[in-house]
Amino acid sequence: MKQNEIVNTPRIVVIGGGSGQPIILKGLKQYDVDLTAVITVADDGGSSGTLRDYLNIIPPGDVRNVMAVMSDVSDELIDIFQYRFKKEDEMLAGHALGNLIIAAMAEKENDIFRGVQILSRLMNVEGHIYPVANEPLVLHAQFKDGTELSGEAEITAAHKVIDHIWVTPQENSRMKEAQAPSEVINAILNADEIVLGPGSLYTSVLPNLVVPNVKEALKLTPAKITYVANIMTQKGETDNYTESDHVHAINQHMGENIVDAVIMNSAPVPEDYIDWQRWNEVSHQVQSDPEDVRKEGAVPITGNLLQLRDDGAFHDGDMVASLIMQIAEDKTKRDNSIQ
Repeated sequence: MKQNEIVNTPRIVVIGGGSGQPIILKGLKQYDVDLTAVITVADDGGSSGTLRDYLNIIPPGDVRNVMAVMSDVSDELIDIFQYRFKKEDEMLAGHALGNLIIAAMAEKENDIFRGVQILSRLMNVEGHIYPVANEPLVLHAQFKDGTELSGEAEITAAHKVIDHIWVTPQENSRMKEAQAPSEVINAILNADEIVLGPGSLYTSVLPNLVVPNVKEALKLTPAKITYVANIMTQKGETDNYTESDHVHAINQHMGENIVDAVIMNSAPVPEDYIDWQRWNEVSHQVQSDPEDVRKEGAVPITGNLLQLRDDGAFHDGDMVASLIMQIAEDKTKRDNSIQ
């Protein structure tokens, strides 16, 4: 190494929720990166929704899944953390043990954000896990027909064309408007690359981005903003969406073109492989339109990112992570050359 050569660890922030975010984080964990996960708190379904309503805490499910992949502990401990009680277990039925632990930490510390940070240390998390808000948020949607609904589950179940979404604190909240903690904002402003998705566009990705101070930070950050395009459309959210439609929705909610690059899968999904009953929330493969992506101000980056498993179509986390790292390293080299 040359004496004056500058070596920086890329700072990457992954914003989202749902099942897609942990896949990307697991891939990125293999690299020497300063990794931060920012996670939606608008989920109101399943075990997370029950605990959210009963204990008035942020929904813990997405935090739990991210913590499971970012932790450096034994597989046995992760299995215990992820264990879900059986449906015949009455009041514990359907609850994941990790959700209960996160809820306990929130109550013990009287602060969910602090509770997650302490639990992250106990779980030997490599990086940072930040809920996008310290309190649960309510997701609202206005549809193209002018009607409105509140609540993630209700919005998706309506199966109507969404025009735009926004988030508000709950009625009993101490917050006047949705607001992210300073740690989230600082991570965005100091990042080399910010990764959006993959995940449900209107219920996992955008609920983070429309938090007012997050929105402003994304406009100000010098980081490259990369969107990982979904492989399949989602019923009730993105039926018939192309890749550029996803990008357009993000840019429209931000009020300007913030997406710099779009990572897009080029491999066809064999329809006869998909178990459409098991994966009943997906419709069909997202149509690729790289030239329209360019019109949205973003560079399309394509590759075979498809992983077929469990009768469904998923991102190959290692392949996506490799492309994300290329973008981050290119930016770091350019920044170092300027210095």
